[in-house]
Amino acid sequence: YCAIAMITALLISSLLIFSIPFPANALSLNYYDETCPGAEAIITKAVKEAMTSDKTAPAALLRMHFHDCFIRGCDASILLSSVGKNTAEKDGPPNVSLHAFYVIHDAKKQVEALCPGVVSCADILALAARDSVALSGGPTWDVPKGRKDGRISKASETIQMPAPTFNLSQLQQSFSQRGLSMDDLVVLSGGHTLGFAHCSSFRNRIHFFNTTHDIDPSLHPSFAASLKSICPINNKMKNAGTTMDPSSTTFDNTYHKLILQRKSLFSSDQALLTSPKTKDLVSKFASSQQAFSKAFVKSMIKMSSITGGQEVRKDCNVVN
Repeated sequence: YCAIAMITALLISSLLIFSIPFPANALSLNYYDETCPGAEAIITKAVKEAMTSDKTAPAALLRMHFHDCFIRGCDASILLSSVGKNTAEKDGPPNVSLHAFYVIHDAKKQVEALCPGVVSCADILALAARDSVALSGGPTWDVPKGRKDGRISKASETIQMPAPTFNLSQLQQSFSQRGLSMDDLVVLSGGHTLGFAHCSSFRNRIHFFNTTHDIDPSLHPSFAASLKSICPINNKMKNAGTTMDPSSTTFDNTYHKLILQRKSLFSSDQALLTSPKTKDLVSKFASSQQAFSKAFVKSMIKMSSITGGQEVRKDCNVVN
């Protein structure tokens, strides 16, 4: 843990900081300057503390924010608990492997003690996602704030999440429905540089791929062989899988490099090579971490500005 703390300190000292002009709308960079100026420091501290005991927390928080924004906008509906006959988003199939919810709840508890009823759970999640990237060696940025928390959360709606088996046209449709471009798609897919994937997410590529091939021919043969050994056809290990890339706790451009080497995990990753436009972007980001970081900031601000909530929850688990 000391080593992680030292690495974190080094990463913080070398953060890339990008400034993106933000259009005037409901969100504002100085939203809490008067009402809760200490909120951001509390959230950053909560993410840092989580990292010392769980190096996978940043990946989990970034994924949680993405999964939240893609259903009803960035309204913290992903944090609501299932109640009575309603099964909430967090218990939907794409979200059952999400974890580190405690980081948001810990931060919320501390922020509520400082300024009750002011800071939304949705803003806490957006800020924690930013901190997760920054503390993992990626860029940092000013997060526009002022999101409200949603009151509706349905597991059935998680079918709208882009799946790891999607082809490019399916991915494009999913992103464009949320006002996100092909550029945003390639950039935000780079979030896969952090984290872990279970066998179920890429099993389609290594067993019974189609009637002609058992293994997806777009996979590098040695990489496919290593995946088959981790995820055999009769796999009984509940949590079997592999890291998204070898440097899975460092935010870098390794993900885009792996796509070009035919060593990406998901069909949806490999799909980024199937059009000249997306392939050119993959190549650009693989060759320049600075270009990727700058683009990632822009696309994250764009995605996290999809709003949709109505209130500021007192407790992130339940509506007021």
